[in-house]
Amino acid sequence: MDSLGGERCWAEIDLAALRQNARLAQERCGPETELLAVVKANGYGHGMIEIARALCDEAALFGVANLQEALALREGGIAQPILLLSPALPEERAEINAAGFIPSVSSVAEAQAFAGNAGGINFAVDTGMGRMGCWQDEALAELEKIAAIPAPKLHSISTHLPVADEDEGFTADELARFEGFVRQMRERVPGSYKVHVLLSAGILGFAKHHFDIVRAGLMLYGSSPLPDAQKFLKPVMTLKARIALLRDLPAGRSISYGRTFRTARPMRVATISAGYADGYPRSLSNRDAVVLVGGKRCPVLGRITMDLTMVDVSAVPDAQLGDEVVLIGHQGGEEIFAAEIATRAGTIAWEIFTGIGSRVRRVYL
Repeated sequence: MDSLGGERCWAEIDLAALRQNARLAQERCGPETELLAVVKANGYGHGMIEIARALCDEAALFGVANLQEALALREGGIAQPILLLSPALPEERAEINAAGFIPSVSSVAEAQAFAGNAGGINFAVDTGMGRMGCWQDEALAELEKIAAIPAPKLHSISTHLPVADEDEGFTADELARFEGFVRQMRERVPGSYKVHVLLSAGILGFAKHHFDIVRAGLMLYGSSPLPDAQKFLKPVMTLKARIALLRDLPAGRSISYGRTFRTARPMRVATISAGYADGYPRSLSNRDAVVLVGGKRCPVLGRITMDLTMVDVSAVPDAQLGDEVVLIGHQGGEEIFAAEIATRAGTIAWEIFTGIGSRVRRVYL
């Protein structure tokens, strides 16, 4: 066994791959475009502080969800500007102002609450996401009111693309509409503020609309929201566990809760030291999921349990107790992408990454 012999389930994080993906985002959009690295939700499950530190040379600023995450980044030594991508609660505003974090606002009333904020504010426009922001038809008038307030500094204007990975036609129209809005905005509200629109799917599919800043999230971690672009990215996380038990079972034996799987033949079954509490989704149960053992794709059997998962290793006769098992990542000539796990689990890669449990140690390479 290697130096991680005491670990039952761990995630290896390839920081060189992370930086390579960040450089790809920069290359697609040009050197004049600033990179906002999205590190919210514990760096999409990869470890927020370590990810941000690794990207300090690539990222002009960082994006987080809330005040708590922003404070953690500052305490972790991150000096770049930090933009809050979610609305702030009223009781958080004073501390945001004091720290100079950049809040995202949807109205004049919110903007007024951030008077004197040295970092400025990000004015969000709703062009179809329906989650936050001022609706596009009222946004210009609202922005003019914000610009008339003496104290708040306007850092940036942004919108969010809801279907950049699903509906190319709608997204192209949305971007065209927003570009028209930006032209009017520049004429009626002059200033040095910047504009940002593109998320990972936008960077990969609509890079010519890069504006001043792009917000790279999922693609930083080596998972593409556009399947055709996966070949350009290098996965950052390899999720591993170990064989904790090996048993030879006869035909007709049931496996796991609910007895939803029965062996149709004699089978060598490995019990793997990871389950849904570690972030390996229970919804993968009986969905043809596989793990890698000895470089081979081995089927998951029955229901995944909280701490353990059963796997058919009949095709790996030399499998031994303590052997490494790859749940996400590559081993030998095989690879399991987060997108494959997500599809089988009926979810998205974002949820797979952010669901990796706290007891899973992150190991930085």
